[in-house]
Amino acid sequence: MQALRVESLSQDLSGVALVDAPQPRRGAGEVLIRVRAASLNYPDLLMTRGTYQFKPLLPFISGLECAGEVIEADADTGFAAGDRVMGGNKTGGFAEYSSIPARGLSHIPEGQDFAQAAAMGAAYSTAYTGLVELCALKQNQWVLVHGASGGVGLAAADLAKAMGARVIVATGSEAKRAKLAQCSKADAVVLAQGRFREAVTEITGGALCDLVFDPVGGDVFDESTRCVAFGGKLVVVGFTSGRIADVATNIPLIKGFSIVGLRAGEYARRFPDRGVAINTAIADLAAAGRITPVIDRILPLTRWREGFRAMADRALIGKVVFEPGV
Repeated sequence: MQALRVESLSQDLSGVALVDAPQPRRGAGEVLIRVRAASLNYPDLLMTRGTYQFKPLLPFISGLECAGEVIEADADTGFAAGDRVMGGNKTGGFAEYSSIPARGLSHIPEGQDFAQAAAMGAAYSTAYTGLVELCALKQNQWVLVHGASGGVGLAAADLAKAMGARVIVATGSEAKRAKLAQCSKADAVVLAQGRFREAVTEITGGALCDLVFDPVGGDVFDESTRCVAFGGKLVVVGFTSGRIADVATNIPLIKGFSIVGLRAGEYARRFPDRGVAINTAIADLAAAGRITPVIDRILPLTRWREGFRAMADRALIGKVVFEPGV
């Protein structure tokens, strides 16, 4: 089968190659699927460099999440041959076939195609776990979402709007502001440079934000501590800026806000019942047409390098989806 395999770690993707690999054998509790679409996530890029917290043994097939059709499954998994499913298992998605633990899969919501399903899973589960599960998002709250041109940021903005919040999205790129205003459904778009607190204060009428969702870190995190309202929450999702920020503890003390660490995958593993409930809630919202992932481009897997480079260059607004075997 066609598969994208990481043979060695490198900063320039030189250790990654499209290869002809054996079809995986289904293990106990796993479901073998024919992959029709697989979406690129930032951890996929980091794993090619060895800079992600999860470090699979080399060589490994890349791909955090995918969508496709069930080829083979045990009866007690809840899946049967022909079912349309979505999900993943940290690796193995960028291939024509993947064997995935049943707990990592769910049925594709009615009305979604494979590309949309592949683009939804990790991004929306991260957003839902952070905003709803951990922070109890409420209607009319102000939510500031950083990294809004990425899949997770756009998912957080989309979900927050679907839940009735008032949403400000932030981007570090002036060139992306106009397009984000069109595709993010947000109430406002700000440029996350310098003292963006002033823009947030003006938009919220001085109320600041009940929730700040931050996958960026670095300078953005520093300024975000000035954007959180008293009693609010600042959700740490990642550090795509490359700098892990420090915070003087007197700041959250004086301002009365909480800093919440978010690892959605680990949360679902530790609390599997909650993970199922989160996936069900997302599927219900998708089936009702209340949330829809933004896809930047759909590429055959043979053009994997284009997708990875676009992510590394921050040239995307939304997700990259690969189609193996096309």
